[in-house]
Amino acid sequence: MSEEDKLTVEDQMIEEEFQGLLNDYLNSNHRRKVDIITRAFNMAKEAHKGARRRSGEPYIMHPLSVARIVSREIGLGSTSISASLLHDVVEDTDYTVEDIRALFGDKIAQIVDGLTKISSGMFGENVSAQAENFRKLLLTMSDDIRVILIKIADRLHNMRTLSSMSPTKQFKITGETLYIYAPLAHRLGLFAIKTELEELCFKYEHPEAFADLTRKIEETAPERNKIYEHFAVPVVKVLDKMDITYEMRARVKSVYSIWNKMQTKSIEFNEVYDLFAVRIIFEVFPGMDEKKQCWDIYSVITDIYKLRPDRIRDWVSHPKANGYQALHLTVMGPDGKWIEIQIRSRRMDDIAEKGFAAHWKYKENRIEEDNELDKWLKTIQEILSNPNPNAIDFLDTVKMNLFSSEIFVFTPKGEIKTLPQGATALDFAYTIHTRIGDHCLGAKVNHTLVPLSQQLRSGDQIEILTSQSVYPQPEWLNFVTTAKARTKIEASLRRQRRRIAEVGKNMLEELFDNEPIDNTLFNKILHSYKAENKEDLYFMIGHNEVILPTSKNAFFKIREEPEKQDNLFVRYMKQAMNAIKKPSADQKNAKEDGESYILQPEQVKPKVNLKEVYELTEVKFRKNFIVPACCNPLPGDDVFGYITENEEVEVHKRSCQTGLKLKSSFGDRIIAVAWGDYRQYSFLASITFTGIDRIGILGSILAKLAEDVVVNIQSVNVSSKDGIFEGVFNLHVHSAEEVNQLCAKIAKVDGVSTVHRSPL
Repeated sequence: MSEEDKLTVEDQMIEEEFQGLLNDYLNSNHRRKVDIITRAFNMAKEAHKGARRRSGEPYIMHPLSVARIVSREIGLGSTSISASLLHDVVEDTDYTVEDIRALFGDKIAQIVDGLTKISSGMFGENVSAQAENFRKLLLTMSDDIRVILIKIADRLHNMRTLSSMSPTKQFKITGETLYIYAPLAHRLGLFAIKTELEELCFKYEHPEAFADLTRKIEETAPERNKIYEHFAVPVVKVLDKMDITYEMRARVKSVYSIWNKMQTKSIEFNEVYDLFAVRIIFEVFPGMDEKKQCWDIYSVITDIYKLRPDRIRDWVSHPKANGYQALHLTVMGPDGKWIEIQIRSRRMDDIAEKGFAAHWKYKENRIEEDNELDKWLKTIQEILSNPNPNAIDFLDTVKMNLFSSEIFVFTPKGEIKTLPQGATALDFAYTIHTRIGDHCLGAKVNHTLVPLSQQLRSGDQIEILTSQSVYPQPEWLNFVTTAKARTKIEASLRRQRRRIAEVGKNMLEELFDNEPIDNTLFNKILHSYKAENKEDLYFMIGHNEVILPTSKNAFFKIREEPEKQDNLFVRYMKQAMNAIKKPSADQKNAKEDGESYILQPEQVKPKVNLKEVYELTEVKFRKNFIVPACCNPLPGDDVFGYITENEEVEVHKRSCQTGLKLKSSFGDRIIAVAWGDYRQYSFLASITFTGIDRIGILGSILAKLAEDVVVNIQSVNVSSKDGIFEGVFNLHVHSAEEVNQLCAKIAKVDGVSTVHRSPL
C-alpha cells in the first residue's frame, strides 16, 4: 500500500471514530452541543497532525478514545468531551492554555490546565514529579470533579494500549494505576472502570498468574452455571408473581479480586467460595418507594433460602461514601453453596457503574447523594492546604482517604458519621472538628471510657472528652487512619516544633548577648551537638535535649577533628561508586529502550559490599542488586528493579506494597529485571500448613518432603489446638518453583487441608 493510500485509510479511521463519539453523545440525555465538540476535534486533529503513538497509529486516536470513554462509559457531557479531545494539546504542542481559553472559554481551559502535566513544584527538584502532577490534579479537581474523571478515562485508555510500551514503562504505569487511579475510580463510584484498571494491571504485572486464573475460571464455568440455574428457578417464580420488571444475572468476581483474595487469605482457587454473585436489578414502580421494593425482594428470597445473618449489608438506607446503594445478602443455595445476592434499582445500578457522573442524571430532588462527594472534596482541600513535603508521604496521606470499607458511627446527638474501617476514637474527634481533635483527652464509646486508640465499630456512639491543656503528640500518628486526622496532627506538630525552636534560638542568642555568631563557630556548635541544621539545633536547645554552657567561651574551646585521610583501597572504592553513578551511553540507551537487566547470583546482596561493587563497574550492564526485607523475592518471582539514590538497584516483587509506592512516585527510577541462573544458590523461604491433627502427621509430612531430594530445613514450628494443627517450615530453597513443588507434596499428606508459601 502506498503512503498516500495509508493516509487515506487513516483519515477514514479517524473520521469513523469521531462519528462514533458523536453518536455516543447524541444517544445520551445531555444537551445537543455538537458544534463545540466538532471545533475541539478539529483543533486537536490539526495540533497533533503527523504525531504518532508508540503503537504506530495517529496520535489523535488517543484523545478520541478518551472522549468516547468520558461520554459512553462515564456519562459526561459536551464540556468534558471537548476537554478530553484537547487534553494533550497544551502539553504536546505549541498551543497554550490562553489559546484554549480564547477559543473555548474558561471552564474548558481550566479543565485542560488541570490535566496538563508539570515538571517541578512544591517538592523541589529531583523529587517526584508524579506526586506533584497528582497534587495539581487534586487542586483542580476540588474546583471541578470532571478533571479527575477525564484523567481516569485517559489512564484507562493508556492501560488498554499498554502492550506497545517497554516493560519498564509498563511497571511504572501499572504501579501508579494500582496505587492511585484504581482507588480513585472506586472512591468516585466508577466500579466498572476500577475493575478493568485492576484487571489490566494484573495482566501486565503477573501474566502467568492472570492466564492461569482465567483458564480456571473458564473451566469451572459449567459448574457455576449449574449452581446458578438451581438457585434461580424458585426465585424467578416468586419475582414474576410480584409483577415487577427486573433482570437477574450471575456476575463472576474479577480475576484480580480472586487473586487478591487468594493472596491476602493465603488460600487456593478452589477455596474461594464467593466466585460469583447474583444481581437483581429492578425498575421502580411509579410512585413506589425503591427502598421498600428492595426489602420486598429480600423478603421473598429469604422465604425460600436460609439467610446468613452476619452477611447482610444495608447500603440502601446508608449509602457508601462514594454513593453506592444496594442491599446485599448471602443465602445457602440448594447445592449447599453460599450465594451472595445484590438487590438494586436501575438508578442504583447506574450509579454503581458510572459513579457520581450518573447522579446528574437522577438529580431532581436527590441532593443528599451529592453531600458525601462534597464532604470528600472538602477533606481533599484540607489535605492540600497542609501538604507533606515528602512525595511518598503526601501520596500516602491522600490514598488513606480513598477508603473502600466503611463504618457508620453516631455522635451523642444521633448524627451519623462515615469513617473508614479501623478508624479510632481520635479519627472521630478530628471528623467532628480540628479543635476537638487537637485537645482530645479520651472518649466514651457506648458510654464506656476508652483510650484514643480504641478502634470503632459500626453502630458505636462516641462522645469525645477534651482538655485545653492537651495537645497533639507524635505517637498519635501511630493509630490514626483518616487523612484529615493525620494532616491536622502533622500540621500541629510542625507548629509546636517551630515554637520550641524559637525558644531555643532565643536562649542561644542570649548566651551570645544577641551578637551575630560567626558561621565557622556555628558549624562547630552544630557538630558538637550532632545537629543536622540550625532548626534542629534550636529545637534541641528549646526542648532541653541539650544543655547550653554557662558561658559562650566554652564554644571557642571546641577543637576541629582532623580530617581522616582515606587509604588507597577506600579511594579506589569511591572511584568505583562514582563510575556507577555515571553510566555509559550504552547503559543509558539500554535503560531507555526498556531492556531488562539480568540478575546474576553474584550481584544479589542483602547489603552493599564496596569491593564487589568495584569489581562490577567494568562489566557492561551490571549493577549492584540488593534484596530488601519488605518482600523477600525468590528466583522465579515476578520482580522489577528500583534504582536508589546510591545507584544500587533494589529488587522487589511486583506485588510488593513498598514497591507499589515506589512505582507510583518514582517511575523514572524503575527498570525491568530478569532472574539469571540460581540453581547452585539457596534462599530462605517459609511454608505454612494447617489440617486435622493425628498421631504421626508431622513425620508423614517430613517423609513426603524427603521423597526425592534432600530438603534443608532451618526450623519447624508446629502447634495443635482442639484437634486442628498449624505448622510453619523455614527452609532453604533455590527458587519459587521449588517452594510450589514442596507445597504440592505437603498437600498430598492425609489430614493436611491448606498449605501455602508465607512471608518471612
